[in-house]
Amino acid sequence: MAKTTKHPTPNSQHPTSSYLEMDMLRFTTAGSVDDGKSTLIGRLLFDSKSIFEDQYKAVKATSKKRGDAYLNLALFTDGLRAEREQGITIDVAYRYFATPKRKFIIADTPGHVQYTRNMVTGASTANAAIILIDARKGLVEQSKRHSYIASLLRIPHIIVCVNKMDLVDYKEDAFKKIKKEYEELALKMNIPNVHFIPISALEGDNVVASSKSMKWYKGRTVLNLLETLTIPTAEITDNARFPVQYVIRPMSNEYHDYRSYAGRITGGVFKPGDAVTILPKGLSSKIKSIDFAGNSLPEAYSPMSVSFTLDDDIDISRGDMIVKSDNKPVVTQDVELMVCWMSDKKLQANRNYTLKHTTNEVRCLVKEVNYKVNINTFDKMEDEKIVGLNEIACITIRTAMPLITDKYAKNRITGSVILIDENSNATVGAGMII
Repeated sequence: MAKTTKHPTPNSQHPTSSYLEMDMLRFTTAGSVDDGKSTLIGRLLFDSKSIFEDQYKAVKATSKKRGDAYLNLALFTDGLRAEREQGITIDVAYRYFATPKRKFIIADTPGHVQYTRNMVTGASTANAAIILIDARKGLVEQSKRHSYIASLLRIPHIIVCVNKMDLVDYKEDAFKKIKKEYEELALKMNIPNVHFIPISALEGDNVVASSKSMKWYKGRTVLNLLETLTIPTAEITDNARFPVQYVIRPMSNEYHDYRSYAGRITGGVFKPGDAVTILPKGLSSKIKSIDFAGNSLPEAYSPMSVSFTLDDDIDISRGDMIVKSDNKPVVTQDVELMVCWMSDKKLQANRNYTLKHTTNEVRCLVKEVNYKVNINTFDKMEDEKIVGLNEIACITIRTAMPLITDKYAKNRITGSVILIDENSNATVGAGMII
């Protein structure tokens, strides 16, 4: 076992985080209104015995009060009063549950067009996305929009659940038709890993237990698939990045000369002795030690929160980034983004915004709207120069100070930004660097 060395860890200064849990799967639900997203999650929780007795009694009582003819499983996730009254999802609801094989974090996102921005929020950190499609309606605009957003966000696994199979008499042809349509859609959007499951969230078919009414389906259930999906580890091994969040400099005689740089690793593996470069200054040094919870570690990796000490005294501050010298990101002031617009105030060229990127915050100018995306055909609309709420566009921005970036396809953290309205301080856009 490696020898550990005690180091100062001021309670208010040291970031708090745990080691990466490889058995944790984050997934989101998506789809159009009333496709059954909340019901599916309720069924997952209920059939996997992840519901507390008091929750069950409360939902049972509410279902009876509403006059529902059955236990309304959607109520397990619809927490807002307006959601329960209208029977819809408005805000993103996060739920946690576990099976003997894996732990899960679920993001239940709304289906209405006006809440697309909430879907972007819920999907931004997901390892998998469940796209629900009503077996009676087939692919609709929101199915395509959410699938396109999932492809932009580089979600590794897409699970297409053809829901409400009980309302089409569990016919295999209805499932096959939607599967064929979606396969053509996935080809256009370059989605590599798509899984198809026919389900009835209301009746529980193929959610946790296999369906007795669809014996023609020989595949896995939703829960079994979620338990066995492989979580990509590329972000752990490649593109070593460490955005500096805080400089730890204890003012005490005990640690008179101690200086370390705290933050959260956003990619790659770091070890003591690694040659590193501090960007954007371009200065070089070596990692002297990696400190965590008062001890020195033999290595650290994404997404651990640690602090580095270096061999050399270098002027480093919040917003700088420590990277391996043999694998550097791009340092630039001109950035091209795919942006999901989240504001009623339209986006257009020559507008100024505050840009948030890792631990850095700078002002930026929208130089040009290159094109908008037609969500139905996925064509580029190059003549469209104004971007409205929930629309997706490619834009070019110029920042007041250099950004240290990777393409989003390489690193989902250093390749993403948010745009903030300078007057209201509201987040108005989520951008992916291309």
